[in-house]
Amino acid sequence: MNRFSRVLVTGGAGFIGSHLVDALMSKGYHVRVVDNMSSGVTENVHRWLNHPDFDLIHADLKNSSVAEESVRDVEVVFHLAANPDVRLGGCDPSIHFAENLQVTFNILEGMRKSALAKSVVFASSSTVYGEPSKFPTPEDYGPLLPISIYGASKLGCESLISSYCHTFDIGAIILRFANIVGVRTTHGVIVDFIEKLRRNASELEVLGDGKQRKSYLHVKDLVSVIFKVMNNMDKSKLEVYNVGSNDQVDVVRIASIVCEEMGIIRPKLRFNRCLKDGRGWKGDVKTMWLSTRKLQAVGWEPTLNSEDAIRQSCHELLEST
Repeated sequence: MNRFSRVLVTGGAGFIGSHLVDALMSKGYHVRVVDNMSSGVTENVHRWLNHPDFDLIHADLKNSSVAEESVRDVEVVFHLAANPDVRLGGCDPSIHFAENLQVTFNILEGMRKSALAKSVVFASSSTVYGEPSKFPTPEDYGPLLPISIYGASKLGCESLISSYCHTFDIGAIILRFANIVGVRTTHGVIVDFIEKLRRNASELEVLGDGKQRKSYLHVKDLVSVIFKVMNNMDKSKLEVYNVGSNDQVDVVRIASIVCEEMGIIRPKLRFNRCLKDGRGWKGDVKTMWLSTRKLQAVGWEPTLNSEDAIRQSCHELLEST
């Protein structure tokens, strides 16, 4: 039986948010989604639009009154709303400030004023670690020195949440995501490769030197994490968990997997070395591998490794478009 019934999913029409909404609705929760549709689409939650336990609000949480009304009568906030494109920070830092930090502040202020909304699950990112010297990187690694505006904004959100937990008796779980893949995603290396190969199957541009090695997790495994940690929500004021696979894969191997799934044989790889050290763009972390020992201690393991998650995601994306 559910310990609470009414929840808010910010950014719930987006890639990750809509998968969480599907799971919450299937388990009998009353779900409210607030999304400004900057990266989400109504089609992602279309199946629930006429359900009596589902509310979709097309509004912008940068408006503090929208945030306050959204959280007023819910018990738990799943805060996923953000601009997910790391590269945008190099063009316009204000986007990540507004969409990540300002929105998080508004949500927390709404929770402070609410009599019911006293628990939040926050979607953070591996980018808060910057370029750590320890792999796999544990949650207590420090100092945290992000190299992207996106990572800095996520770390700022974590700090705000921590301060509200200790000052206003709010409980929180912070989840630091590895690269999450699956159907409905609209950006990232898999989408980029599919789009390029559809335009020209004989050549594939790779941003950077192709040696970037990172962890990838399928969105269905991520959703299973959220339900696992929800059971610990009232056991501590604040908990931080890394969320990822137990291995890594490099960009050249991802290119091979995408080509295999598309039935394309050995296109020429053209490396666009945007930066001399092999990064694809400023703020691109070359190596990311999160320790998931803390999640393992509460009984969670991913069902897919990085390569299988990429292959499954590629298959889903090709079938859906």
